[in-house]
Formats: sequence, C-alpha cells, structure tokens
Amino acid sequence: MKKRIIYIGSALVLLAIGFLAFRSLSGTKQTVSVETAKIERGTISNTITATGTLEAIKTVEVGTQVSGVIEKIFVDFNSQVKKGQLLAQLDETPLLAQLEQSKASVDQAEAEVKYQKATYDRYEVLAGKKLIAQSDFDLAVFNYNKALATLSNAKSVYDKNKINLSYARIYSPIDGIILDRAVDEGQTVAASFNTPTLFTIANDLTQMRVEANIDEADIGQVRNGQRVEFTVDAFPLRKFSGSVTEIRLQPVESANVITYTVVINAPNPEKILMPGMTANATFYVTEQKDIVLVPAKAVRFTPDQLALDSYNQSIAGSNTPNSTPPAPPINGDAFADKPATGGENQTVWVKEGATIHPQPITVGVTDEIHYEVLSGLKEGDEVVVSMSSANAGQTATGTPAAAKSPFMPQRPGSNRKTTTK
Repeated sequence: MKKRIIYIGSALVLLAIGFLAFRSLSGTKQTVSVETAKIERGTISNTITATGTLEAIKTVEVGTQVSGVIEKIFVDFNSQVKKGQLLAQLDETPLLAQLEQSKASVDQAEAEVKYQKATYDRYEVLAGKKLIAQSDFDLAVFNYNKALATLSNAKSVYDKNKINLSYARIYSPIDGIILDRAVDEGQTVAASFNTPTLFTIANDLTQMRVEANIDEADIGQVRNGQRVEFTVDAFPLRKFSGSVTEIRLQPVESANVITYTVVINAPNPEKILMPGMTANATFYVTEQKDIVLVPAKAVRFTPDQLALDSYNQSIAGSNTPNSTPPAPPINGDAFADKPATGGENQTVWVKEGATIHPQPITVGVTDEIHYEVLSGLKEGDEVVVSMSSANAGQTATGTPAAAKSPFMPQRPGSNRKTTTK
C-alpha cells in the first residue's frame, strides 16, 4: 500500500513538472529586433600618412674661395639681405701683396718683350742680307716668342690675384634671410681643399616645402597636384594645407625599407613655419564630397532566414488585409554576404514602414565605413544594418529563465528581492 502511494506521488510530481515546462515553452514568444540607419549625404576620403621635414624652397650656402682672416661681418642671424649686399670681408693685406707682386712680374715681362722684339727686328734685317748665320736669327725668334709667352703668363697670374682680391669681399647671391652664420670676426678660414661655409641663406620663408618619405606600398597612390594637409609639433591643433609638386624617382633605402621622397608645397604667409620642423602629412588619395552614403554594415548585411520568418510572421499577425506583403525568402546565391568594391552591384535591405525588402544598388568609392551610392537609394531611405531574435521568456543576458517546481527545495535567501536604484 505504501509503495502504491509512493508511485502515485512520484507520478504526480512528474506530471506537475511536465505541465509547468509545457506552459513555459508554449508561452514563449520569439521577438525580432531590427537596427536601421538612414541614408544621408556626406564625404568619403581615403588617406595615407607620412612624415617629412620643412625646408625653404631655395637655400644657398655662401662660402669663400680664398683663405684668410675674417676682418668684418656685416650681418647676423635672421638678417634680411638683398642680392649683392656685402656680408663679410676678409683681411686684404696678403692678397694685395700678391697682386703687387704679380703686377711687377707683368712689368718685367713687358720689358723683356720689348728687348727681344728689338733684337728680333735687327736680326731679321741682317738675316735678309745674309750677314748673320741662320742659327743666330732662329735664336732671336725663339727668345722673342718666349718673352711673349712669359708676358701672357704673368698677365694671367695678375688677373687671378686680382680676382682673389675681389673674393675677399663676400656678397649675397640672392634675396633672403640669414639662417646660419658659421664664422666670427677674427676667425681664420682655409679654402685649400674645399670651400668653407660662412653663411646659409634661405630665399623666401613665405613659400616653403615639405620633403616627405612615402613607403613603397603607398607611393602608387600619390599623384602630382594631390591635396595634402600637415601638422607640426609647434602648432598641434592647426592644420596647414599644401599639394604634391614633385615625386622623386630615386629610391631611399634605410634598414631594408624602401621609401620615395615626395615634395609638398607649403605656403607660409604668416612665417610661423620654420625650416627643419617635422611635418606629419596626410595625403588625400580619394575625396568625394556631398555624396549619398550607405553604411558598409548595411551592404554586408544578410538577414538570418529564421529571424526573417519570425519578423514576417509578427508583421502578418498585426497587419491589416491591405498591408504590404512580407518580404520573400532569401536566395543565398543572390544575396550572399560579400564585401563590396567600387562600381559593383550590391544588395541592401530597405525598411519601409513595418516591412523590409531587398534592394539592388550600385556602390562607388568607399572608406570601409561608408559606400558611395551611385544608384538604387535616395537620401532619407532607411536600410537594415542588423537583425537579432530573442525569446520573450529570456533574461537580460539572453538565457531562458528556468522553470521552478513547487516541490523542489529552494536555496536560503533565494526569495530575497534586489532593488536597483
């Protein structure tokens, strides 16, 4: 009798658990949430970045071609100079001495020429009358020609020393500003093997340039005339504009990395940019303004068939007989989830009212966040970017709530309520 009662009690417990589970499952309702985005106008730009150095368009290093002591300096750092302006002067004393010495050599050579010319004239008359030997006349001719050559050599030395004396005064070859002064008064400069640099002059700091190093993987996207924006550390919140003026073909190799030098013009009307500053340049490879944009998520989105069916069923249950019919089932071949490339036909899902349907479109350029819409959509349309489904009996974390049996023991404190403020 007791066993019979136990069997009956166990059966009742199982029936109660099954009934509660059936109620829980039968009362579960699947909900579908759809996330959409509106088609808007905007800008697409693809860029590459590089670093470079600001330089003056034309920089001249002024040196000296003669050795000597700097006697006077007439300019200093940041001095504005004009073409032909005197910058410095060397001590002219040794150069004047060399010039006077060469002048004396010229005078001596001219006297020698006069003497040999007179001898030559006499011997020429005597040789015509056969009064002297031919060898004596030939010697007179030789001495006369030798004296002429000596005079020519003496004159060239004199001219050279005269030019060297003019080199003692150093003039500016261009209009510009003194960037560097490498000498002081009283300093000795030697021009034996190479020309020492005394001054560095930049012609015009209102027009500068940036020499940027572009990686070989990006150089194919750079073109002459391309718009460039750059910043410098001195003014981090300010952007300066320029454009590509030259792409140099000579590669630069450093640590097995190949780069190419690209020259960017950098207008500097305020003269706040300085030579040597590091520029962080952004090259605008693709730039389309005021175009119709569709999110890339919408182009790559393909709804799950089960979620779409659930969504259509929910619409069918609430729609009136005259409402728009649900969207057709998904054709996996036609609407495969694949990345779009410029100028290709793609498919997005458009939400009109409560219904969604596939819409073929043609896309153009992209920045991987948005695509340009060439056809198929207009501004203000609403496209689906994601769709997710969940059961009404699920918790906030998406896990179904467990059905509780009245016969199962409960953990102490499980009935405690938590209040969220």
